[in-house]
Amino acid sequence: MRGHAGLSMLDVMPKKSLQLAAALSPPAVDKRIDILRGIGRSGSISQAARDAGVSYKAAWQALDTLTNLAGVPLVDRAVGGAGGGGAGLTDAGRQLIAAAAAVEAARAQALARLAPGSAVASVASQLALRTSMRNQLPGQVQHLRTVGRVVSVTVALADGTLLVSRITRESGELLGLAAGRAVLVLCKATAVGVSGSAPGASGGAPINALAGTAARIARAAGGDEVALQLAGGLQLVGFAPPGSKLRLGQAVWATVEPSALVLALT
Repeated sequence: MRGHAGLSMLDVMPKKSLQLAAALSPPAVDKRIDILRGIGRSGSISQAARDAGVSYKAAWQALDTLTNLAGVPLVDRAVGGAGGGGAGLTDAGRQLIAAAAAVEAARAQALARLAPGSAVASVASQLALRTSMRNQLPGQVQHLRTVGRVVSVTVALADGTLLVSRITRESGELLGLAAGRAVLVLCKATAVGVSGSAPGASGGAPINALAGTAARIARAAGGDEVALQLAGGLQLVGFAPPGSKLRLGQAVWATVEPSALVLALT
C-alpha cells in the first residue's frame, strides 16, 4: 500500500528472502497461483478473483496464505490516485509464478513416465502432501451444500461410505470443489473417537460413522489407540476411552465431527 509520500510499504519493510519451497509445498493445485497470475495480467485483485471464479474475500485469503508461506510480499497494492488504484506483482511474486510453472512441468513429466491411472501414479501424485494428520482417505466429492459462509461437502470413499466435511465457502472456492472431484479426506487420529457400539445421530447434525474391525490396539492411560480395518480395505486410526476393553478382531465404530475433516486435492 502506498502512502502520501509516494512510498510503498515494501520500501520500508525489512528485507527477507523468498521461501519458494514453503510457498509451493504442498503443490499449488488450488487457485492461489491462478489468482497471483491474474493480478500479474490485470493489475487488479478484484479482476483476478473474477477470472479465477472466486470471491474478492477468497482472493485475499489466497494472497494472505501465499504471503505467509513465501515469507515476503508477493503483491504491492496501490490505493487511490489518478488511476483509481490497483495491484502489481513484486519481484518475489513473479519468481513464485515462474517457479510454480517449472514445478508443474517437472511433475507432469514425471507422472507421464508412469502408467496412466496406475496405483503407482496415484500414490506418486499424493506423496508431495506432507502432513501430521495420520488419517488420509481418498474419495470423490458427491455434492456440496452451502449455508451462509459454510459449505458441507459430502465425499464418497471407495466402498461407498459417505463422509461430510464442513469448510468455509472461501476454502471451497479456492479448491474449486465440485461433484466428481477427487480429494483426500484428512483428519488427526486424536479427532477420531472409537467405540464398540454403533453411534446414533446427535442433535440432528450429520455424523460421520465408519464401521470396521479393530486391527491393532495400543493401551495407554490417556486412551486406547485403535487402528481400524474399514470395510473397503482402508485403514483409520482413532482413540477409545481408557480401559475400553476393546479386543482385536472386534467390530468397532469410528466417529469424527465434520469440522475436523480437512479436504485436500489430489
